[in-house]
Amino acid sequence: MKLHFKQIVIVIFSIFVSCSADQSDSGNTTVPPTTTPPTPEVPTTPISSSIKYLALGDSYTIGQSVCETCRYPEQLKTKLQTIYTETVFSLKIIAQTGWSTSDLISAINTQNPDSNYDLVTLLIGVNNQYQHQDFSVYEKEFPQLLNKAIALAKGDNKNVIVLSIPDYAYTPFTKNYTDENRMKISNELNNYNSFAERYCITKNVAFISITDITRQGLNNPSLVASDGLHPSETAYKMFVERMLPKVKMVLQD
Repeated sequence: MKLHFKQIVIVIFSIFVSCSADQSDSGNTTVPPTTTPPTPEVPTTPISSSIKYLALGDSYTIGQSVCETCRYPEQLKTKLQTIYTETVFSLKIIAQTGWSTSDLISAINTQNPDSNYDLVTLLIGVNNQYQHQDFSVYEKEFPQLLNKAIALAKGDNKNVIVLSIPDYAYTPFTKNYTDENRMKISNELNNYNSFAERYCITKNVAFISITDITRQGLNNPSLVASDGLHPSETAYKMFVERMLPKVKMVLQD
């Protein structure tokens, strides 16, 4: 028993001596770097002290049947202001309920806005479809509008964002339509959106699809405004959330 106890004491003493030797060799000791907790995400790239935003469109841009601050351009402006607190944002909207591509072209020509906008958004075409205009009109005039939007955005295609056309077939407005008629609306709007997206690709302009959000309108009534036709404040908020990553890239470029 005594021999066993002596062996244990020797082992413990050896360990103690070894640890003491390691600690005494302070010249070779590397102090591990201190870690700091992650900080909330903030913009890492500064942007201009003032940003001018131009929104072009129709009822979906002017925000038919929602409050002035509920429409998506206003929500986007407010969201950006909370992110970039040192920047002053200004917003101009050229849009009106019922406007087709022809109407928007005419309004832009009449108002003749300056070509110094840091961000331009374009959402147009639903009234071409609703008014049963020949698709060739859109094929001719959407490119004109996109090229005009680029010119207004300081001639920089990277400053322009196009949004897809919402699908009103998924609103209470069409509750008395046949399934065939609702499908016809959706298919025609798909054609409009596909053409717009393809042309945006040729011009290297960002195209953001929000149509799927509006196609939840029948299952989620909160996405439809009180008129039973247009997007609600909630739907527009979802538009902004989808747009925001690209918009931040535009402003920080």
